[in-house]
Amino acid sequence: MLDIIVNPVAGGKNGKKIRLAMDKIKRKLDERGIRYALHMTERPHHATELTSALINNGATDIIVAGGDGTLHEVINGFDRFDKVALGIIPCGTGNDFSDSLGIPRNPLKALDEILDGSPEYADFMQMPTVRGLNIIGMGVDVEVLKKYAACKKKTRFTYTACLIKTIAHIKTTHFDAEFLGKRKSYRSFIACIANGSTYGGGIPICPVANPRDGKLDFVAVEDVKGLKLISAFIKLKKGKLLTLPQAYHATTEEVKIFPDGDYTVNVDGELYENIPFEIKIVKNTLRVYKKNR
Repeated sequence: MLDIIVNPVAGGKNGKKIRLAMDKIKRKLDERGIRYALHMTERPHHATELTSALINNGATDIIVAGGDGTLHEVINGFDRFDKVALGIIPCGTGNDFSDSLGIPRNPLKALDEILDGSPEYADFMQMPTVRGLNIIGMGVDVEVLKKYAACKKKTRFTYTACLIKTIAHIKTTHFDAEFLGKRKSYRSFIACIANGSTYGGGIPICPVANPRDGKLDFVAVEDVKGLKLISAFIKLKKGKLLTLPQAYHATTEEVKIFPDGDYTVNVDGELYENIPFEIKIVKNTLRVYKKNR
């Protein structure tokens, strides 16, 4: 039995993308005689409530038809990891975590990963009050998301436009980071802890990050100003941010961030105010469907 949680407005265009995808998915499931139930989200955080209720009622396969935002809500409702597996059908504006896992963006091919595959372990990030799957950070990504939230149309193009506007006026963020037994101070326009490799619909913030390697990737770019910001932006878009002399990258299994003053944290595209900024990688726990190749 597949319990499919559907975000009816995923992908924009008034839900047209998700409706077309779900028509094809239902047809294929019916043709193959697969039992399933659809659960439509109706409001923010509803996917978390649905996931928790379904698992408490004995669900064994939670399938997400949506984007990174819906996935974020679902993982925060997850429980009984040894008995429940996650399936992903990317239908959102941003599908960065599924991209990092190598799940096809074509809905029917993604469905094949579930029907013809088997669950494999994928890492997630645990904070004291919330879980994350893809990227957790503060700085430029938070300011971009605030601008993006005010946009009527939410596409990859508008996200990139918001990123350009933000970088043109960005201020550095002051914080300490503690990991691998050391604590260091930073003046950076970003503090990023990555499990997946991209965010914002394909921007390669940390191309070396792998959600199956049991590691967190810490990225900071210290005090880039003026024309150097343009160079940093170009390298970011090309997946070469880590080649900047000002870039710092390290892998760890846990990290604590100590911001200077009040702060906003981006967790998979959702914004949280002043939550405890402590992250641990959780491995060999979450199982995600993937076709054997």
